[in-house]
Amino acid sequence: MDGGRISIVIPAHDEAAVIERCLASLTHGARADELDVVVVCNGCKDETAEIARKFAPIVRVIDSPIPSKPAALNLGDETARGFPRFFLDADIVLPLEDVRKVAQVLRDGKTHGAAPRMKVDLASRGWAIRAFYSVWLRTPYVTEDMLGCGVYAMSEEGRRRFDRFPDIIADDCFVRLLFEPGERKAVDGAHFLMTPPETLHDLIHINVRRQVGMDEMAELYPAATDSEYGGQRRFILGLLRQPSLWPALAVYVYAKLATLALFHWKQLRGRHREWNRDESSRRAG
Repeated sequence: MDGGRISIVIPAHDEAAVIERCLASLTHGARADELDVVVVCNGCKDETAEIARKFAPIVRVIDSPIPSKPAALNLGDETARGFPRFFLDADIVLPLEDVRKVAQVLRDGKTHGAAPRMKVDLASRGWAIRAFYSVWLRTPYVTEDMLGCGVYAMSEEGRRRFDRFPDIIADDCFVRLLFEPGERKAVDGAHFLMTPPETLHDLIHINVRRQVGMDEMAELYPAATDSEYGGQRRFILGLLRQPSLWPALAVYVYAKLATLALFHWKQLRGRHREWNRDESSRRAG
């Protein structure tokens, strides 16, 4: 184990369109002994592994025939050498300087789970998507020490809180609930960039998968999940006091209700656990 090196585990399933921008941002300016990046290509049928290998020796590539994010997380975690340890989705852009800022916070001995704050790339998106995210970025989940939505990191002590990643969709929510509020932190001054879906239709379909993840977490942590839903209701009621936000709030509520309706429709047909991935955010720009 190399305690001085930052490990970054990236599960990647057919991510040839985005893995280069992810790795280029992470590794640009890195010292030879600074990073240990493990890309776990799980069930890939494209050129993800070949592209990732161009970033050797900082980046190591593991090929797995199993198309499973939890299995890839565990495989990468077993192979990783250092701490703090990041877990990063392949479609996220996280600059090295922001990795360093989060790592520094996790080395203070008090914080065991941390993440950079989120920026959303809305430059080429239409009004409806902009409206949805103008509300979503105000939610308590985002503003109150969020861990997840594509990236989170743990100290060595934080990693000892669990054995293996469970076979669930919402690995970020699972990790967030390992830590008390005083032990987790969204790091001011550090940011990652997330590319959202192009349309509300795309957004609603990808949010069905997130709804499945929330249902899984409700079974594991019912009290915590009830608190999350209660906070969401209070948040929406609070926004009703701001008339300027009503048009955006209408879009947000519509997307949430449409997600629930589609989720229940698929659930009745036994299709709610189908893997829904947004391809529109992975198109080369």
